[in-house]
Amino acid sequence: MLATLGLCLAMAQTTSEPYSEPLRPQFHFTAQKGWLNDPNGLVYFKGEYHLFFQHNPFGTEWGNMTWGHAVSKDLVHWTQLPEAIEPDALGTIFSGSAAVDQHGTAGFGNGALVCMYTAAGGTNDASKGKPFTQCLAYSTDGRTFHKFEGNPVLPHIEGENRDPKLIWYSPTHTWILALYLDGNRYALFSSIDLKHWTKTCDVDMSGTSECPDFFELPIDGGKKWVFWGANGNYRVGRFDGKVFTPETNPIRSNFGNTSYAAQTYFNDPKGRRVQIAWLRDSNFPDTAWNQQMGFPAELKLRATSQGPRLSIYPVEEIKSLHGPKLKGKDGWYASASGLLDIDARFEVPESGVLALTVNGRTISYDVASQTLQALGKRASVPPVLGRLDLRILADRASIEIYAQSGLVYMPLFTLPETSERGFRVQTTRGWKAEKMDVYVVRSAW
Repeated sequence: MLATLGLCLAMAQTTSEPYSEPLRPQFHFTAQKGWLNDPNGLVYFKGEYHLFFQHNPFGTEWGNMTWGHAVSKDLVHWTQLPEAIEPDALGTIFSGSAAVDQHGTAGFGNGALVCMYTAAGGTNDASKGKPFTQCLAYSTDGRTFHKFEGNPVLPHIEGENRDPKLIWYSPTHTWILALYLDGNRYALFSSIDLKHWTKTCDVDMSGTSECPDFFELPIDGGKKWVFWGANGNYRVGRFDGKVFTPETNPIRSNFGNTSYAAQTYFNDPKGRRVQIAWLRDSNFPDTAWNQQMGFPAELKLRATSQGPRLSIYPVEEIKSLHGPKLKGKDGWYASASGLLDIDARFEVPESGVLALTVNGRTISYDVASQTLQALGKRASVPPVLGRLDLRILADRASIEIYAQSGLVYMPLFTLPETSERGFRVQTTRGWKAEKMDVYVVRSAW
């Protein structure tokens, strides 16, 4: 039966209009065609959220890396634009970030959009064997991009040094750059003009590599800095404008089977720290596209008994896609589309098991071990004030679980293997649902 279903889906992929194909995610971003991976250059510019991304416009496997480009007014409805930055003699275009140069420090004009990316040797004759270096491109309209004639602005340092993340540090009126070096090692650099960089410190991120992010968040009436690596491990600490001093060991944020290379927006207009991740290994068979992004999430730093911890939670804009609120019958909430936003809170009894089924996939919570499990993945989730909070977003090829208001994040890639569409709640004796809001989610396309 599954083989027959797969054959039917494969045939449908070749005949459907873009974004309406049976496997196409409906509120997670995908490229119209081609391979997609790391989100790049997340920036709010001239009234739009810009999402650049690693893109192969010529195939559904990694290669020919360019910066794909999409824009949105609300982080939900996206319009894909022509490729923004394409390969040249310095190499193919690896990951990086973007910022608004409000003061015109780089000489590209006040308020210019500046992108910093890694160029690395590709397979074409002009760039084959070129080292990993850091380069600039800029735009004044958010549509047309010009590469800086003096590229690279940061020459090769070691290994495959890459993935520059730009921030503006206003206390000293300087740019700060987080860069991956090699192994588990990163570094910070500073500049006054985005073109000349001085290394200020090394950062060790044992257990992770690639795609750094670096940002400040409020906590307990003060502020702390967070240094983030590609697999979602992060450290919390202090930053004086030159040196990052970690105050924690690396902390795990991702307990699912996907999510990688997440990056946060440079300047969200609401003052939030908004993050988008690549849902890694989201392989779609027999399609014109491959891979998907996670749904945008807001990050907050919260005080816990274990110390400061990040929470990851869907941005409020998801509500713009809410359709009808479903009414359950005997614990079953039927949904023909399977697109769901579930917000539930349970009083946790002294013992027992909670079993939820989302589009045929089981999510369980065991009181004795305080463990949340789904698709072979598990996470420790202690009750908070005797309660278990679960937020679940279900799309056609993903289930993202946010437990205890996002202190535990479990993103899951899963292709449909059943005709069951909807949400089911099954409990042993003693469980009580304090809240059960189940909404149909409309397509963003």
